[in-house]
Amino acid sequence: MSSSSELRIVHVFRAPLGGLFRHVIDLAGEQAARGHAVGLFFDSGGDCARVRESIGRIPGGLSLGVATTPIRRNPHPADIGAFRAFSRYLGESRPDVVHGHGSKGGLFARAFGGLSGAKRPIRVYTPHGGSFNYKPGSLEHMLYMAVERALARRTDLFLFESDHIRQKCCAYVALRDSLARVVVNGLSAEEFIAAVPAEDAADILYVGELRAAKGVDTLLDALAALARQTGRAPTATLVGSGPDREALIARAERLGLSRHVSFPGPMPVRRAFALGRVMVAPSRAESMPYIVLESVAAQIPLLTTDVGGIPEIFGPFRDRLGLPDDAADLARRIGEELRRPADERIARAAELAAYVQGRFSIENMAETVLSAYREALARRDLARARRGAGAHLVNEA
Repeated sequence: MSSSSELRIVHVFRAPLGGLFRHVIDLAGEQAARGHAVGLFFDSGGDCARVRESIGRIPGGLSLGVATTPIRRNPHPADIGAFRAFSRYLGESRPDVVHGHGSKGGLFARAFGGLSGAKRPIRVYTPHGGSFNYKPGSLEHMLYMAVERALARRTDLFLFESDHIRQKCCAYVALRDSLARVVVNGLSAEEFIAAVPAEDAADILYVGELRAAKGVDTLLDALAALARQTGRAPTATLVGSGPDREALIARAERLGLSRHVSFPGPMPVRRAFALGRVMVAPSRAESMPYIVLESVAAQIPLLTTDVGGIPEIFGPFRDRLGLPDDAADLARRIGEELRRPADERIARAAELAAYVQGRFSIENMAETVLSAYREALARRDLARARRGAGAHLVNEA
């Protein structure tokens, strides 16, 4: 380490998208603001003006710089070149900590975390769901869990963003002697300001990626069911982008919802919050989703599912959660929420926001992560000292 207090930290991940990217930026920003040297390594295919703008907001910048290279989502021969580029970056940055985020970032951090040419950095892994969201028993799940078990032996510190993912990891991957901590995602105080819907806001709002795991198809089916039951389809604005966008637009057309549903594309979340009166997050799988936290903080009436780490966000309000992948249940809940008096909706949203504000802060997240880094570094140094003492005794004998 460069001093007793400053750490050199590299965050590696694949795609600068969604909650994972927000988590990395928040964490890197807090670490840089506390005087640590921080750098990022990620897929060059995701590098764009939006990403650079987010990085540019980090206080004092990133003293270890930003390095990119093409990184495929799935295993590919091109990974060899990406590994080499990452190894070169580690040699230049000489980190104390290599922190991998997501499945691919975790692979890079742990498979190549010791190639800096200096004292071995600790290898840290935050799954963000990733491999653990595959259906147990499926071929994909078995293959990824085999990789996770192999990499666990090279992991100094697991940082789980939810207890749900920690339990999944314990069930399928032997953590051995690695440190493991649950560090929930955090929000800034400025985010706990109530959003005000525009006068022409839609009945329903969705904000997030347009892909299967998010359950947007279930939302469309629920809206169609309500239209059949009541003779009127609620209006909906679905904000975001993703691989299923065109398929979801086509689905809305087949269900007769084209005049009632809009797909405006991605936009800043606070701007999106003005476009609807009730947020729906119909996820099939999650870890600790930022959009749920952000919606709660903005005091938007929220309908979401009892999956992943979402119950950890809702705590004593868990009975408000619904079933995943169940259009009939979601249609019923949307209908009930739209019929609920506006003042009651606002009061329910405010009490949930008050509960979350006391438990999910960026400051707590950053401090807990740094404390865990230092504990892992101390364990590494102690193990090295013991090996050195053992070798000394053998030589004397």
